[in-house]
Amino acid sequence: MSDRLSLKARRAARLRFQLRQKGGGRPRLSVFRSGRHIYAQVIDDAQGRTLAAASSLEKAMRERLRTGADKEAAAAVGRLVAERALAAGISAVVFDRGPYLYHGRVKALADGAREGGLSF
Repeated sequence: MSDRLSLKARRAARLRFQLRQKGGGRPRLSVFRSGRHIYAQVIDDAQGRTLAAASSLEKAMRERLRTGADKEAAAAVGRLVAERALAAGISAVVFDRGPYLYHGRVKALADGAREGGLSF
């Protein structure tokens, strides 16, 4: 089990290194996916601050969605984090998928953020 966790951590670190190299100083849209919910944050690594965040745990989202663990919820979280990022004056980010593959809920969140107005 510890080998599996270390592989996930290595995959996330490898991706984050690539984003730092090619990101051009843009904020990072980071995704965390659990079994029951999905979370997204726009992070400015230079200042170490979270600029915008959204999750399927928020009260308005829980009332509107059937569950927090499907593609519909991920797309809604993506649109919400994009709306909040645009309100904070951020329109271009780099997408940090973490150790997750780019498909399913992670891809749905990215597509929702693009629909919401973020460019990456």
